[in-house]
Amino acid sequence: MSENSASGFSYSEAQLIDLVEQTLQIAKQNGATAAEAEVSEGVGQGVTVRLDEVETIEYNRDKGITVTVYQGQRKGHASTSDFSPQALRDTVEAALAIARHTAEDDCAGLADPDRLAREFPDLDVFHPWALSTDEAVELARRAERAARAVDGRISNTEAATVSSQAGLSVYGNSHGFIGPSATTRHSVSCVVIAQQGDAMQRDYWYTTARSPQDLEAAESVGRRAGERALARLGARRLKTGTYPVLFDPSMSAGLLTHLVSAISGGSLFRKATFLLDSLGTRVFSPLVNIVEDPFIPRALASSAFDGEGVATQRRQLVENGVINGYFLASYSARKLGMVSTGNSGGCHNLLVQPTAGDGADMRKRLGTGLLVTELLGQGVNGVTGDYSRGAAGFWVENGEIAYPVEEITIAGNLREMYQHIVAIGSDIEMRGSKRVGSVLIERMTVAGD
Repeated sequence: MSENSASGFSYSEAQLIDLVEQTLQIAKQNGATAAEAEVSEGVGQGVTVRLDEVETIEYNRDKGITVTVYQGQRKGHASTSDFSPQALRDTVEAALAIARHTAEDDCAGLADPDRLAREFPDLDVFHPWALSTDEAVELARRAERAARAVDGRISNTEAATVSSQAGLSVYGNSHGFIGPSATTRHSVSCVVIAQQGDAMQRDYWYTTARSPQDLEAAESVGRRAGERALARLGARRLKTGTYPVLFDPSMSAGLLTHLVSAISGGSLFRKATFLLDSLGTRVFSPLVNIVEDPFIPRALASSAFDGEGVATQRRQLVENGVINGYFLASYSARKLGMVSTGNSGGCHNLLVQPTAGDGADMRKRLGTGLLVTELLGQGVNGVTGDYSRGAAGFWVENGEIAYPVEEITIAGNLREMYQHIVAIGSDIEMRGSKRVGSVLIERMTVAGD
């Protein structure tokens, strides 16, 4: 098949389907009341260049099969990278042995049959890149050279990297579901260091996409990295106080990551979240509207089904600040007395509706305050919502960048931060699964001098 020849896979989709069906049949013959299996193969390469010299060239080829068996409400799980018939039998037997020794769990089991995907639209997520090692090295060099050409103060680089990965997988279960998936992901990145006197600053830029055609040019990646590092020279600390804070788009995505964690099934049924019982309540400012859309062509989190074969769905996750849904897999859904939302394996593409203009417009709306372009540390408590992280960025006065800032901490509580969102920019970055522009929060505590 085309995936097999174009990407260097050792196995075709048909062969992987056959392996899944063999595994499920072995499980049934050995006494499993239900079973599921996933078989996958991944191939790729990555090159790293530093100061025009090749530092690393890496090739990867991985394969594996995982099987989960059920004996009533008892569950066992095992995996192997050996696809031989004997290895499949041994793996199933290992999973069954585990199941015999586990406690019964009335929420364990396959996804409900009526939730499984029946339609498999082409989401255009498979675009192999016929990139030779020499071509990848040259791309990395072009990115690094563009960064160093920005200014003589770009004194050093950490690396420029080009990566290309392709994956082919098939998931199946004893309800008769078989779901194949072929995906690619490519990237170009550059990390550079700017120096002025004794002061040094580091920054980066990257581009990532399903198709190489959707990547930014290597020169653009390097130039952005150089400009960002240069802009941070001369950074100061701020006086401690309470200020409006503008998160740039790459930092705004983190605010969504905390939301996903807080309204995911595991956190909810364990009661380990600050958004417990938040369904139908206004958690955000009324300005906030978020859609989950698994069906965007070429997007990084598009899929017709989740990790259990459950059909994904486009939905209005947040409407005028109100939470309309959770992120649930079958197990957590049963724990909560609900049904799966097709999110085994995480969220799909999240789209936040803009309420304002581009980055310049958002800085005008900020007026005088802090623009955050980097966050450090893991100071977020998912149970209480308390938020405290090291930060760097720029001090903005009257809508214009005044000077860079560093060695500060921003603090608040996510519940209050979400409620005090006053604008969302249209400067959306397309590099990830969370598509959101700059986010302006009315006030946060900033600790500096």
